[in-house]
Amino acid sequence: MRWTLAAATGVALVPLVLILWYLIKKGIGAWNADFFTTDPNGNFLGDPGGVKSAILGTLEMVGLATLIAVPVGIGVALYLTEYGRAGWFGSAVRYFVDVMTGVPSIVFGLFIYITLVVSGIGGSGFAGWKGAVALSLLMLPVVTRSAEVVLLLVPDSLREAALALGAPRWRVVLRVVLPTALPGLVTGSLLAIARGAGETAPLLFTAAIVQGTSFNLGERMNSLPAQIFADVGQAQDRLVGRAWGAALTLVLMILLLTIFARLVARRSRLA
Repeated sequence: MRWTLAAATGVALVPLVLILWYLIKKGIGAWNADFFTTDPNGNFLGDPGGVKSAILGTLEMVGLATLIAVPVGIGVALYLTEYGRAGWFGSAVRYFVDVMTGVPSIVFGLFIYITLVVSGIGGSGFAGWKGAVALSLLMLPVVTRSAEVVLLLVPDSLREAALALGAPRWRVVLRVVLPTALPGLVTGSLLAIARGAGETAPLLFTAAIVQGTSFNLGERMNSLPAQIFADVGQAQDRLVGRAWGAALTLVLMILLLTIFARLVARRSRLA
């Protein structure tokens, strides 16, 4: 049985290894100093430029989406595990979170497009913060469901021991439940961030595609998924190569973020 499980694990890793190998093979050739330090210039004949604006735009929009989705998602999960385990309201919230998990990403993009872009709420036209809101809607159910599962794994004996010592419920949650579940919460949040960082459809309807770098979330903003979408269907090999390089950059960004968050979570647990 041990060898059977090892073989099944190896089979599951084959597609992942092949994808990473092909991505490195196709994308590493596009990497150079200009690739990371210049913006797309719209030149179809010569040097098309780099993806600096796409990298910065992705970091800004995903960062804002994380600030929205992670606290709200963990807060909803805390309510479901600590106060809403029984009762119709908690069941209804859990049901709608499950429904949101299966909603296609383009639906969230169209929803924000209709409610914020077309209606002109918060300023007319496309904007980076509207793209971040669309990404946060995608990330919210992932954070909530993963956090709920992790919080349910915290033994009830820890809660009961803290309550028996006279600690109020909110202090038990802050000082006992959350620190115990921190590594799992970080993992769930990273899964949500990875999904949000790789989505294209919501950003096409909310943040659009631009060439220049912008630090103003109230303006149109470029992103790596949108840049990949715009480049990969072009006839010029330079643009297709830039798309592969941007895809490799996106994967590397998620990898570095995962390693950093793991180190932070391990250090917090040891402390």
